[in-house]
Amino acid sequence: MNRLFRSVLGLFAAPRLNVREDYAKVRRFQQHVAALTGPRYRPVYRQTAADVGTHRVPVRVFQPKEKRRDEVLLFFHGGGWVTGDIESYTPACATMADLTGCVVASVDYRLAPEHPFPSGLEDCYRVARMLLEDPQRAGIEDARNIVLVGDSAGGNLAAAVSLLLRERGHRRAARQILLYPVTHWDHDPATSPFDSVREHGEGYRLTNAEVQDYFDLYAPDLQQRRDRLVSPLAATDLSGQPRTLLITAELDLLRDEAEAYGQALAEAGNEVRVHRVDGALHGFIVLPRFSRPLREAYEVINAFLDDRSVDGSASGEHTDLEESA
Repeated sequence: MNRLFRSVLGLFAAPRLNVREDYAKVRRFQQHVAALTGPRYRPVYRQTAADVGTHRVPVRVFQPKEKRRDEVLLFFHGGGWVTGDIESYTPACATMADLTGCVVASVDYRLAPEHPFPSGLEDCYRVARMLLEDPQRAGIEDARNIVLVGDSAGGNLAAAVSLLLRERGHRRAARQILLYPVTHWDHDPATSPFDSVREHGEGYRLTNAEVQDYFDLYAPDLQQRRDRLVSPLAATDLSGQPRTLLITAELDLLRDEAEAYGQALAEAGNEVRVHRVDGALHGFIVLPRFSRPLREAYEVINAFLDDRSVDGSASGEHTDLEESA
């Protein structure tokens, strides 16, 4: 990447935040921005909830303008397990519903630091179980086409939910779409095994220091972070996972760990496709509909939903890593 392009991209970098002190302000700001930048039309959705122990987890169900597929996309939002909610992700979920023609169910899981690991994961897991085993409770007709979807920390949660469903012997989703997910615990440039942490960990949309802040709030115990449910790449058994589409961003510090997770899934015998969006920054799923990274990602997602771009072999030994021009 030439210096001029790097400088231009730097203009779009988020200012350095002290997430540990300012997370409440970030939450309010995200909701404000979502209200200002949402779709021109009012998205069609309805609110429901899943009972999880002593509390209820809100779920917002979005209807596409034109329903073209039977799949229900069960979406876990990003935000480092600390920020983001169904309000701030309403524009992104409305876009997802319209561009895929699918119903999208967005989960408002509990956030750290008020509710550290495993609270948010348990919420996502319980909602997934509810939809897979009793979809009518959420007004969904058929569980056979439920697809787990998540971006960033939400991609981490989707991967962890898939692991839990298999480990606990419950009905599993047939497919999952992981968008630039967190899969590893170490984002220190001095010790990380991934080059993207060193190449893209400063000056862009997400920084190494911010990821560290998020981990400090979500999983304060350093040893806990190495658990497969916090760092899925640490799992010793990745067999029996859903057919997976994993989309990464070229200029994202999480790029290499996400692609390594795709490779590990394939080596464990799962069907996987990994697609890298060239020139994209972390978090592009919330960009306006006309943006190139967003449009490219949805072309790949729609092809995956139509089963046109997934290796159909049972062995799953092939990983299709594309670097888009």
